[in-house]
Amino acid sequence: MNDDNYPRICFEAGLTCQACTAETSRQLAKVCKGLRGSELRQLFVQIHPHSACAPMHSHFAASYRESRGERAVAAVA
Repeated sequence: MNDDNYPRICFEAGLTCQACTAETSRQLAKVCKGLRGSELRQLFVQIHPHSACAPMHSHFAASYRESRGERAVAAVA
Protein backbone atom coordinates (compact mmCIF):
# COMPACT_ATOMS: atom_id res chain seq x y z
CA MET A 1 0.00 0.00 0.00
CA ASN A 2 1.40 3.37 -1.02
CA ASP A 3 1.38 6.02 1.70
CA ASP A 4 0.59 8.63 -0.94
CA ASN A 5 -2.95 7.25 -1.15
CA TYR A 6 -4.01 8.69 2.19
CA PRO A 7 -6.66 9.95 2.89
CA ARG A 8 -8.19 8.61 -0.37
CA ILE A 9 -8.08 5.00 0.81
CA CYS A 10 -9.81 6.00 4.04
CA PHE A 11 -12.55 7.81 2.13
CA GLU A 12 -13.02 4.78 -0.11
CA ALA A 13 -13.54 2.69 3.02
CA GLY A 14 -16.17 5.17 4.20
CA LEU A 15 -14.02 6.75 6.88
CA THR A 16 -13.59 10.50 7.26
CA CYS A 17 -10.58 12.09 8.91
CA GLN A 18 -12.82 13.60 11.59
CA ALA A 19 -14.48 10.29 12.44
CA CYS A 20 -11.15 8.43 12.47
CA THR A 21 -9.33 10.86 14.77
CA ALA A 22 -12.34 11.28 17.05
CA GLU A 23 -12.68 7.52 17.51
CA THR A 24 -8.98 6.88 18.09
CA SER A 25 -8.86 9.72 20.61
CA ARG A 26 -11.89 8.30 22.46
CA GLN A 27 -10.23 4.88 22.61
CA LEU A 28 -6.97 6.45 23.81
CA ALA A 29 -8.84 8.39 26.51
CA LYS A 30 -10.22 5.12 27.85
CA VAL A 31 -6.77 3.59 28.40
CA CYS A 32 -4.47 6.61 28.85
CA LYS A 33 -5.83 9.14 31.28
CA GLY A 34 -4.36 12.57 31.87
CA LEU A 35 -2.19 12.96 28.78
CA ARG A 36 -1.00 16.48 28.15
CA GLY A 37 0.66 18.44 25.34
CA SER A 38 3.74 16.61 24.09
CA GLU A 39 2.50 13.20 25.24
CA LEU A 40 -0.69 13.62 23.26
CA ARG A 41 1.22 14.88 20.20
CA GLN A 42 3.63 11.94 20.34
CA LEU A 43 0.82 9.40 20.56
CA PHE A 44 -1.08 11.08 17.73
CA VAL A 45 1.95 10.70 15.45
CA GLN A 46 2.42 7.08 16.48
CA ILE A 47 -1.25 6.25 15.87
CA HIS A 48 -1.55 8.34 12.69
CA PRO A 49 1.93 8.24 11.10
CA HIS A 50 0.89 9.37 7.62
CA SER A 51 1.61 12.99 6.71
CA ALA A 52 -1.93 13.35 5.33
CA CYS A 53 -3.22 12.83 8.88
CA ALA A 54 -1.08 15.59 10.43
CA PRO A 55 -3.64 18.41 9.96
CA MET A 56 -6.04 16.47 12.20
CA HIS A 57 -3.90 16.74 15.34
CA SER A 58 -5.93 19.58 16.86
CA HIS A 59 -9.19 17.69 16.24
CA PHE A 60 -7.65 14.59 17.85
CA ALA A 61 -6.51 16.58 20.90
CA ALA A 62 -9.88 18.31 21.29
CA SER A 63 -11.72 14.99 21.00
CA TYR A 64 -9.40 13.46 23.59
CA ARG A 65 -10.06 16.29 26.04
CA GLU A 66 -13.80 16.08 25.38
CA SER A 67 -13.75 12.33 26.01
CA ARG A 68 -12.01 12.93 29.32
CA GLY A 69 -14.61 15.53 30.28
CA GLU A 70 -12.07 18.34 30.10
CA ARG A 71 -12.83 21.78 28.76
CA ALA A 72 -10.72 23.22 26.00
CA VAL A 73 -8.47 25.94 27.35
CA ALA A 74 -9.05 29.20 25.51
CA ALA A 75 -6.02 31.19 24.48
CA VAL A 76 -5.69 34.42 26.42
CA ALA A 77 -4.64 37.43 24.35
